[in-house]
Amino acid sequence: MDSTPIPPATEIEGRVARTTVTSFRVIEALADRDTVGVSELAEELSLGKGTVHKHLTTLRELDCVVKEGEKYRLGLRFLGLGAGVRARMELYEIARQLLDNLASATGEVVSVMVPENGHGIYLTRLTGSDTPPSDLHDGARVPLTATAGGKAILAYLPDERRERILDEHGLPQLTENTITDRAVLREELQDVHDRHLAHDRGEFEIDRHCVAAPIVDAEGVAVGAVTVSGPADRMTEKSADSDFPSLVSSTAYGIENRLQQ
Repeated sequence: MDSTPIPPATEIEGRVARTTVTSFRVIEALADRDTVGVSELAEELSLGKGTVHKHLTTLRELDCVVKEGEKYRLGLRFLGLGAGVRARMELYEIARQLLDNLASATGEVVSVMVPENGHGIYLTRLTGSDTPPSDLHDGARVPLTATAGGKAILAYLPDERRERILDEHGLPQLTENTITDRAVLREELQDVHDRHLAHDRGEFEIDRHCVAAPIVDAEGVAVGAVTVSGPADRMTEKSADSDFPSLVSSTAYGIENRLQQ
């Protein structure tokens, strides 16, 4: 699940390679399904069948795509590439040691989100005992403005960097609760900064709530966020009983302390 797909090559400035943009549009479309045929993919991407077939053939030669009968799917090469990058990140190594405890304490989905190219990326997600699997997964990319983790990150970024992200990516409306007014978002981010805590009340998915705390470096700049999310009604009830905000904050502080040692 990716709420910010790559736009067509015609919408991207001429400084990029158009064929590369098209290849990644094909890759992202493949990522959303088990298998797909050339005709269906061409229709979805508004591309010619020959163009789609050429890109699929090239990706297959590079071991990035697998052909099954007359349909195609992504290969596991991407898993190896992403896992290798993540394994070399100090934040991941530290965070995974602390998230297990948070998942056990809350029973909900816990994660660490990091900012990358103006988006929020789930570096790792663990599912607690009370929550079925989510459509979101490790590596999923989401808007920073519509998620608790994203707002926790935005609130602790330098003003210039935060404004650049808002200029480039806007405030996409994903549900009726999503904040789409920049002035309103600024007010909320100030509150997030003051409280060291962010909430998503059905802003990314209408029936889910999330609470997050920022992970900051020695200069006080966000490098990520710890989140707990689950069904809206259950999150409200369990958070009151178990004090989720304190659990999330203590986990974020624990990660910060280890990163800064």
